[in-house]
Amino acid sequence: MRPEVAVGMSSCGIAAGARVVLATLKAEVAAKGLPWAVVSTGCNGACHCEPLVEIRQADGGTFLYGNVDEAGARRIVEGHLVSGVPVSEMLVPPDYPYLARQKRIVLANCGVIDPESIDEYLARDGYAALRKVISSLTPDQVVAEITASGLRGRGGAGFSTGMKWTFARRAKGAKKYVICNADEGDPGAFMDRSVLESDPHAVLEGILIAAYAIGSDEGYFYVRAEYPLAVKRLGIAIRQAMEHGLVGERILGSGFSFSVHVKEGAGAFVCGEETALMASIEGRRGMPRLRPPFPAERGLWDVPSNINNVETYANVPPIIRMGAPAYAAIGTEKSKGTKVFALAGKIARGGMIEVPMGISLREVIEVIGGGIQGGKAFKAVQMGGPSGGCVPASLADVLIDYDSLTATGAIMGSGGMVVMDESTCMVDVARYFLSFIQSESCGKCTFCRVGTKRMLETLTRITEGRGTEADIPKLEELAAKVKVSSLCGLGQTAPNPVLTTLRFFREEYTEHIAEGRCRAKKCKALIRFGVVPEKCTGCMLCAKVCPTKAARGERKKAHTIDEATCIKCGLCHEACRFGAISIETGRP
Repeated sequence: MRPEVAVGMSSCGIAAGARVVLATLKAEVAAKGLPWAVVSTGCNGACHCEPLVEIRQADGGTFLYGNVDEAGARRIVEGHLVSGVPVSEMLVPPDYPYLARQKRIVLANCGVIDPESIDEYLARDGYAALRKVISSLTPDQVVAEITASGLRGRGGAGFSTGMKWTFARRAKGAKKYVICNADEGDPGAFMDRSVLESDPHAVLEGILIAAYAIGSDEGYFYVRAEYPLAVKRLGIAIRQAMEHGLVGERILGSGFSFSVHVKEGAGAFVCGEETALMASIEGRRGMPRLRPPFPAERGLWDVPSNINNVETYANVPPIIRMGAPAYAAIGTEKSKGTKVFALAGKIARGGMIEVPMGISLREVIEVIGGGIQGGKAFKAVQMGGPSGGCVPASLADVLIDYDSLTATGAIMGSGGMVVMDESTCMVDVARYFLSFIQSESCGKCTFCRVGTKRMLETLTRITEGRGTEADIPKLEELAAKVKVSSLCGLGQTAPNPVLTTLRFFREEYTEHIAEGRCRAKKCKALIRFGVVPEKCTGCMLCAKVCPTKAARGERKKAHTIDEATCIKCGLCHEACRFGAISIETGRP
């Protein structure tokens, strides 16, 4: 085989400068007349190492380089490709824990193949599962196989995928739809984007198998418009599949026909809820409706419909290829298979990971993620998006499965994992997530629309030092009512950030209220900036960066900070090299 130089060209790599790296490698290889093909791939998940370059030798050996810039690309060409000597200081070691401790099923092709090449997908058993189901399995047998695998929906609720397909299969009606929910709206989540950018054919194959299983001839990918590269590559995949007879009329010469469309969403968080998503596809405002009837009975345009998310569909082809028993052997009794997570926040090694269900939260954060940035203490992790919950460091040994996470007050969600350290104020975190939820509420039901607004107002008062002892029981009362009275799952889970922070970090709420103290020193209304005279050298850096001239003084003399004009932006603290800027909290 011809040796290759592969460059990760997903959004993370491109943002880090991969385009320049790719162009440099192509130019250098061409100029030197080297027998290497310079190709593009998707993201292998190690986003913290981008741009990534993989050397694939003719003898099968591979070398992965991380944090490659233009100069680094030239060094790789000169050292590795010309002289045959790897550039050791840029290499990602083969036993790198971030990659070595994962089990990749959904992400198996990500960072390996060119996402814009159907031939590379076919070379790795692509569409073999579709050929198998069409040639040798009945729709009922396909549904039974997915049911036996134990696959649960990866979009958040964790409902049995096989059962969902069963309901849609049995629903009466000549017309049925299958829908892929790629409306990923959680802050810090990028699982759907990464998979669609890196392996779109796997998701397309999954939705084709679902369509065959339930008896559908038409489907939709609902992708948020903020994912232009994912939309582009998905469109390329669909066109390539049509050219190969894998989408369209009489697929693979069978009686199964299927057409698929891509609908770009406008970025409304509520459209992640399946009934709101269907309303958006129909051209109506994305607002949830009361269930039942469920989509399997009456969905898109009032006909039976099946909705799963990107990760769920991407699991389907491997299940068909390996068999349900092999897939079910991975994970725990009630949570089978693997789960993809987006590691973000204060984690040392951020990016995409795929781990078997049943792994501990501690192993994900400390071993795979490398712990907390700057050696600070791990404090909590927000699981399940803004309507998920905060799991404290004291529960770091909790197993990652649906039931164990639910017991903590959090949820699995679609797979966002925002890690927080000791410098995080948990009251402010609850306020932030509730602010997001409140602004994204569709407003249809009173408890979600008004209840979250009242909760946000209360949290804001607390972070501004205006809270009272009555606020905590009021928050708990409002949370309980919003949870049981909201129409859809988004409203019902909206109080989770408040409930979990009250459960595990209640003392921070009482400190804010009773002492006017924010232990993390993040709530601006509760902190004061000052100068420690004996540490101040009069270097003038604080005065130079202060936007309001609150930091002032003469060169080589101790400065002062005027509290009346200080806006508490923290720039002086960041600029000071001598630790002379103090941050005090609590009532004077």
